[in-house]
Amino acid sequence: MSGDRAVFFDRDGVLNNVVWRDGKPASPRTPGELEIADGAARVMGCLRRSGYRIFVVTNQPDVRRGLMTAETLTDIHARLVESLAVDDIAACLHDDRDACACRKPKAGMLLDLAARWNIDLGASWMVGDQDRDVACGKLAGCRTVLLDRPYNSGIGADWVADDLVEAVRLILRNTSATQPA
Repeated sequence: MSGDRAVFFDRDGVLNNVVWRDGKPASPRTPGELEIADGAARVMGCLRRSGYRIFVVTNQPDVRRGLMTAETLTDIHARLVESLAVDDIAACLHDDRDACACRKPKAGMLLDLAARWNIDLGASWMVGDQDRDVACGKLAGCRTVLLDRPYNSGIGADWVADDLVEAVRLILRNTSATQPA
């Protein structure tokens, strides 16, 4: 497939800091809990100047579970878009029991965004902090970067990075000059 190249980012733990609840990493449930990760705005600009489209793909089951409203999620995403130059955000609002095609590790969100935006998945990347992000990216045919976190296995990704800035450096260093710009 010919098309633009993109970087798909998981949201929580990648573009924004996780919120710790009961000793586990969790999503912000209010706009006030959204804390943009260090360096995120700067690396988005680097990717954009290098010809990448930028997308966010995020599982948000707290909506289905009744812990947050869809309107609050929209407010959180509006705040994220104000802070970072992203082209589009796809959010799966389902829980595991819904067996949908969009919930990571399934690749539905990436496939839908690729179809809508004419994205060449083979020239694209998925960056996440969970093993399911890597599985999703691989299913879609993307190269993958896993951010090293105490709550993931650290295996299976094409590259492992300490933080978002290092992840984007890896992407830019491994971008072929022959790929579409």
